Amino acid sequence: MMAPRRMETKPAIFCLKTLLLFYSFIFWVTGVILLAVGLWWKFMLGPYMLLISNSPSQAPYALAGTGAAIVLFGLFGCFATCRGRPWMLKLYAVFLSLVFVTEVIGGISGFIFRHEIKGTFLTSYNEAVMRYDGQDDRSLAVDGVQRRLHCCGVYNYTSWLSSVYFPVGGIPASCCVTFADCSGADMKNATLAARKIYRQGCYELVVSFIDSNMGIIAGVTFGIAFSQVIGMSLACCLSHFISTNQYEMV
Repeated sequence: MMAPRRMETKPAIFCLKTLLLFYSFIFWVTGVILLAVGLWWKFMLGPYMLLISNSPSQAPYALAGTGAAIVLFGLFGCFATCRGRPWMLKLYAVFLSLVFVTEVIGGISGFIFRHEIKGTFLTSYNEAVMRYDGQDDRSLAVDGVQRRLHCCGVYNYTSWLSSVYFPVGGIPASCCVTFADCSGADMKNATLAARKIYRQGCYELVVSFIDSNMGIIAGVTFGIAFSQVIGMSLACCLSHFISTNQYEMV
């Protein structure tokens, strides 16, 4: 009776192993992406994070660390699937469950506290504009935001009129629509400068971006999180089949 049962189980085991190997590969790829995004965030977006918080953000390290852990456990998942050891598969399932819980908590927290994030950005960005000197990291970050988003000031260019920089240097050149058309004298004259600079404030653009993309970000986050359920199910099913000795692994 055992031989027919083993023959019947063999296709199921093969199918589960194939699906779990494919899933583990995709899982490994997501880890590589998270690691790359974390490093990119740290080295490319680091200065801009000073506009959100006065203290260095730990988010890039958390993202890169999570990505590195996923890369390692993705490889472990492939190894566990090929070896067919129940304890390895169960350990893999436990890790997937931890990733699932972490992603769900992170997604919910980001969605709930999005208004606090906007408020923090408003306070920090306004402070950076008021204390702008054109040289420190926060000032360079403000210039970068204004150039890339084609905006000026917090709500509009009038934010610069009350800054400590305006009496000395006027409105920063990063607000200019055409750099060659902006002279130092023009930037110190609010009436003349208003004709040559971006009229929209940076805060409105950033908040609009957050609001318009929050649904997409949340959907992708929860989609990735719930994909861990598939991996957990596959790992547990394969472990069950092997541990009940219905099929003798070669």
